[in-house]
Amino acid sequence: MIDTCSHALPHGITLACRTAGAPGRPVLLFLHGFPEGAFVWDALLEHFADPANGGYRCVAPWMRGFGPSSAPAEVAAYRAKHLVQDIAALVNAEAGPGGALAALVAHDWGGAVAWSFANQHPARLRQLAIVNAPHPGAFLRELNGNPDQQAASAYMNFLIRPDAEALLAEDDFRRLWEFFTAMGAEAAPGSPGAPDGAGWLTPAVKEQYRATWRAGFTGGCNYYRASPLRPPRAGDPAAAAITLPDAMLQIAVPTLLVWAEDDTALPPALAEGLDQWVPRLTVHRIPRATHWVVHEQPQRVIGLIADFLHTADATK
Repeated sequence: MIDTCSHALPHGITLACRTAGAPGRPVLLFLHGFPEGAFVWDALLEHFADPANGGYRCVAPWMRGFGPSSAPAEVAAYRAKHLVQDIAALVNAEAGPGGALAALVAHDWGGAVAWSFANQHPARLRQLAIVNAPHPGAFLRELNGNPDQQAASAYMNFLIRPDAEALLAEDDFRRLWEFFTAMGAEAAPGSPGAPDGAGWLTPAVKEQYRATWRAGFTGGCNYYRASPLRPPRAGDPAAAAITLPDAMLQIAVPTLLVWAEDDTALPPALAEGLDQWVPRLTVHRIPRATHWVVHEQPQRVIGLIADFLHTADATK
């Protein structure tokens, strides 16, 4: 059974959450991406909260800027340090001050935040599970050296336009449905999509998305505006202007990377060459799955995460 709650964090941000499982149990925290919401994890919350499957306390917040959570208007409020601060405070609220998560599970922008959180707060989580969210070192490498990745990420430069919010809201969110069902070339060339449509996008799921999107898109678009990790363009060097020190890229905790191989925005090359930063890494590739693999194959994702959690249990 899915419940809801809100955590008013000490630094003035409130995160609305979907939850399952009893407080006090080991915590699994799930972070969504753009243009999604906490509800994308419902099947995983219900599965892992079941006593037969570990009886975890499962918590999925709407990230800052999404749905009913706080949405500061300033672009600077979406810099990585603030997003990581949100998650650290939420871990305190759910696992206790100084407590640790059983695992942090994340996708897309949630994954970007999770990589940073695991780097900065390794004692606050036992395991990290990432679904189609590039490690920052690999993403910077590919953005700067791979024309295919630059083309695949071109949609980011649409989402930082000053009129992006208005365009996304037009025609019953037409461009966002295209993120899921096709390439969405008019709105966002190279954006993630399912070439054969998206059978999971039922009327009920569409209403969940509409309810989240009606809160507005400024917060979600500000994730892209606040980050330099996007393709360079005229007048904006973006990723070409930055370097990331090795200390910011190291992940010490055991990490599972689940990679859907038909992700048009995040090609499989992003899942390669990570050992230098993530020495305790397990990679599982899923063929014929897109960026939206959590929707498309929830049971496959559940199974991979369950196996990963059981491996940790066996080594206690």
